[in-house]
Amino acid sequence: MYFCFMTNDLLYKIGITLVPGIGNIGGKKLIAYCGGAEAVFKEKKRNLEAVAGLNAKSIAAIISQKVLSRAEKEIKYLEKMNIKPLFYLDPDYPKRLQHCNDSPVMLYYKGVANLNACRVVGIVGTRNASDYGRAMTEKTVEQLTADNVLIVSGLAYGIDTIAHRSAIKFNIPTVGVLGHGLQMIYPNGNRKLAQSMLQNGGLLTEYLYGTLPEKENFPQRNRIVAGMIDCLVVVESALKGGALITADIADSYDRDVFAFPGRAGDLFSEGCNHLIKNNKANLILDVADIRYVMRWDTDVEMPNKQMRLFREFNSDEQLVLNAFGPDEVVHIDKIITETNMSLPKLASVLLSLEFDGVLSALPGKRYRKN
Repeated sequence: MYFCFMTNDLLYKIGITLVPGIGNIGGKKLIAYCGGAEAVFKEKKRNLEAVAGLNAKSIAAIISQKVLSRAEKEIKYLEKMNIKPLFYLDPDYPKRLQHCNDSPVMLYYKGVANLNACRVVGIVGTRNASDYGRAMTEKTVEQLTADNVLIVSGLAYGIDTIAHRSAIKFNIPTVGVLGHGLQMIYPNGNRKLAQSMLQNGGLLTEYLYGTLPEKENFPQRNRIVAGMIDCLVVVESALKGGALITADIADSYDRDVFAFPGRAGDLFSEGCNHLIKNNKANLILDVADIRYVMRWDTDVEMPNKQMRLFREFNSDEQLVLNAFGPDEVVHIDKIITETNMSLPKLASVLLSLEFDGVLSALPGKRYRKN
């Protein structure tokens, strides 16, 4: 597949990410304030000076537009390497990640997997996987073959690698989230694996071409893994490390976290046992536990549900239903924004619609229109 870009529009979108001192949260606020990425670079200086949190260095970079020359180079690289750019408002951008306030303004994707698959599972763990950890990872992936999932991990050695390889083995799409640009694969030993993943999954990053795998990039990478999934499985982990960071972020994003228990005293079980002990993770023995918590195995209709779907809706209920638009699943944040209701009132309306089978509550503060 070859991607052809509307370079003028994309130029400004990438340019926003190159403005020093604003970051992803500030960038999105600035785009909203100005009415679009291009509008940011055409805004008058005095108006930019009125934007809270925008410093003189950032304003100077916007006014000079020098960052756009680097953005232009990036576009040429994307076209040459057939990499798909994803702006945070694009329909193909991971919708689950959109609801995270620190989600990247831009992502860069190479692959064939649907990043908005019906079910997305993250699998992470230590680089020092034991035989137990390897077996549990492969078993988990194999058991997920019937669940129509996308498996996401970080392409690191150890549990990440086993998760990706197992997904390929069992013909499950899998995406690796990178802590560097797409000009390379790190660790180098996973280059062949990464190439295989492009056939049934893909590679995703927020970093521009040429960005090296610096240490500080990987915690940032972990938030993307945590944000684009429905649930996270931690197989083995020490008390400190990337897997625990990802689990903490996933918990803060209201994602369901699962952890395999390990023997007391085992270094690379301490992290999982800690998560379970502190109620930050559900104890998991096999995929049946995931299906139960995630309600994947409870598609039973409510009594008289079909009759209830045809009842008349009051104005508040209709307002909530209108927030879904063409989407069947939406996050509660969108419903709040679209309806402008107070939380207590909205909770009451949602409960009524859920009770009557019109809506179903899903993990991660999402609702599905039945």
